Amino acid sequence: MGKKKKKPAANVIGQNKQARRLYEFMDTFEAGIALQGSEVKSLREGRVSFKDGYVRFRDGEAWLVGVHIAPYENTSLFDRPDPERPRRLLLHKREIDMLQSRADQKGLTVIPVKMYFSRGKVKLQIALGKGKNVHSKKEDLKQRDIARDTARQLAAYK
Repeated sequence: MGKKKKKPAANVIGQNKQARRLYEFMDTFEAGIALQGSEVKSLREGRVSFKDGYVRFRDGEAWLVGVHIAPYENTSLFDRPDPERPRRLLLHKREIDMLQSRADQKGLTVIPVKMYFSRGKVKLQIALGKGKNVHSKKEDLKQRDIARDTARQLAAYK
C-alpha cells in the first residue's frame, strides 16, 4: 500500500482584518510578491502589518504599497530593507491590465487581503473592492447581530 501525498496547507502569515469591514469584494486574485531574503525570514515569524496597504499600477507593473514588513532582527543594519518600501507583485500581464482597467473605470480599489505561504513561496491574496459607505457598514453590523441572536435562540431550543 502506497502512501498518499498530502497537499501542503497554506500557512497564513497575516490578514487584513479591516478590508472586509471597509470594502465590498468583487473579485479576488492570487499574486506572488518580490521580496528580499531577510523579509521572507521576517514573514516566517509573522511580522507583517497591512494597515494602509493598497496596490498601485505604474509602467505596466503592479506594486504593493503601504504594507509594513518588520526587519528581521538578525540582519545587519546595513542590509536591512525599508519596511515600508513598495514591493512588486508578480502577476500575468493580462491580469495587471484587467485589474488596472477595472480600477480606473469603475472607481474600484485593489487591496491586499491576506498573505500566506504556498509550497514555500510567499503569496498575496488581493481583491478588487468597492468602498462601503457608512450606511452599508451599519447594515452589516445589524445583519451580524441578527445572525448571532438567531444562533443563540436556536441553541437554547436544543
